[in-house]
Amino acid sequence: MTASRNAAYEQKLAWLEALREAGASPETENALRKALQDRNNYIVSKAAAVAGTLGLAPLVPDLLAAFDRFFTDPAKTDPQCWGKTALVKALGELSHDDSATYLRGLRHIQMEPVWGGQADSAASFRANCALALVSCRDLTDLALLTHLADALVDEDKTVRAEVARAIGRLGRREGAIVLRLRALVGDKEPEVVGACLSAILSIDLDDGIPFVARFLDRGDDSAAEAAFALGLTHDQRGFELLRDRLPRERNSDLRRALLTGIALTRLPDALEMLVRMVETQAFGADAAREALAAVPMPDDLRVRLASVAKTHPGSAQR
Repeated sequence: MTASRNAAYEQKLAWLEALREAGASPETENALRKALQDRNNYIVSKAAAVAGTLGLAPLVPDLLAAFDRFFTDPAKTDPQCWGKTALVKALGELSHDDSATYLRGLRHIQMEPVWGGQADSAASFRANCALALVSCRDLTDLALLTHLADALVDEDKTVRAEVARAIGRLGRREGAIVLRLRALVGDKEPEVVGACLSAILSIDLDDGIPFVARFLDRGDDSAAEAAFALGLTHDQRGFELLRDRLPRERNSDLRRALLTGIALTRLPDALEMLVRMVETQAFGADAAREALAAVPMPDDLRVRLASVAKTHPGSAQR
C-alpha cells in the first residue's frame, strides 16, 4: 500500500469513528450506506459495526447487499471473512431474523493461502451465524436444532463450542440430549466439552448437575471443564459437589480446577472456605489464593487476605 493510499485508508477509519461518536442521524445513515459499498472489506466491517452500535435498522438492506457481495470470489473480496463476520454481528444487533442469511453463513467454508498450504478462515464467521440463528423465528425449534446439531461436528473447535452455546440459548430439553451425547463422545479440545457441559446446565440445572458431576471422575481435562461448569452455575449443589471431591483428589492440576470451580460459584460459603484455607496455610492454600484472585470478593474477605499476605509474605508468591 503506497503512502497516499495508506493515508486515505486511515482517513476513512477516522471518519467512521467520527460517525460513531456523532450518533444516529440521517447524515450518519447516508455516510454509512456509502461506506458499506467500499471495496475494502475492513472498511465495510467497521461501517457495519457502527451501524449495529447505533441501531440503524434502515441500513439492513445495505448490510445484506454487502453480505451478498462478499460471497462472490470471497477469498479476494473478503479475506479473513472480516466483512461477513462484522455484517452478521450488526444484523443480529439490528434484529434481522431471516434464517436464510445465517444458514448460508453456517455452511460457508473459505479456504485461503497460508504458509505451507491453505486454511479455512471462516470459523469465526460460522460461529457467529450459529449464535444469530437462535433469534430467528421463521424456523421451528426442531428445524433449528437440526441445523445446529450438524454444525456441532464442525472441523473448527471455535464453531463447535459456539454451536454448543447456541443450543444452550435455545433452551430446549431435546437440545440437552444432543449435548449430552456430544459430551460423552468427547472432543480433542477440552473447551468444547466444557461448552457442552455449561450449555446442558443452562437448559436443565436439576438433571444437568448430576450428569456433569460424572465428568469429575474422568481424571482428565474434561474433569477440569466440569469443575468450571459446575462453579459457573453459582448453585449450592455445585459447590457442595466440588467441596466434597476436593479431599479425595490427588491430581494437583485437578485440585486447582476444583478450587477454581469453588471460587467461580461466588457463594459466601465457598469464598469463606477458600479464605480459611489461605489463613490457615492449609494444603492447597496457594491454589486457593489464585482461585480467589479470579473472582470479585467482599471487602471484608479482601482485608483478611491482605492480612495473611502481611503475616506470611512468601505465600503470596509461591
